[in-house]
Amino acid sequence: MTQKIDYALASPEAIEYALGRELEKLRLSKNINQTALAEEAGVSRRTITRLENGEGTSLDTFIRVMRALGVVDRFDMLFPETGTRPIDRVRLGGKERKRARKKPKTAAGAWTWDVEPEKP
Repeated sequence: MTQKIDYALASPEAIEYALGRELEKLRLSKNINQTALAEEAGVSRRTITRLENGEGTSLDTFIRVMRALGVVDRFDMLFPETGTRPIDRVRLGGKERKRARKKPKTAAGAWTWDVEPEKP
């Protein structure tokens, strides 16, 4: 039984290790050995071993292995559709956003409500 990882709290190293383990399970479920997967992905067998052990590989290698395993279409789940909100569409005049802006800082000494806490 494998232990699920909380990706929001895990370190990058822990996430890399967990992804490697998942790739290994996927490879084994498809009954593919490391050598065959390496040949299909165009990488060395040692690279597959390093990837499965979470020892660090390039994004290019990860994509090649995902493609060789036939699951590259799962990348769609990483970035869900981010449709433009209607209010933003009106504000931007129907254009798509191309840049992000820093949120404006509130001026020092800006006026705020001066509400005193109630006394018991």
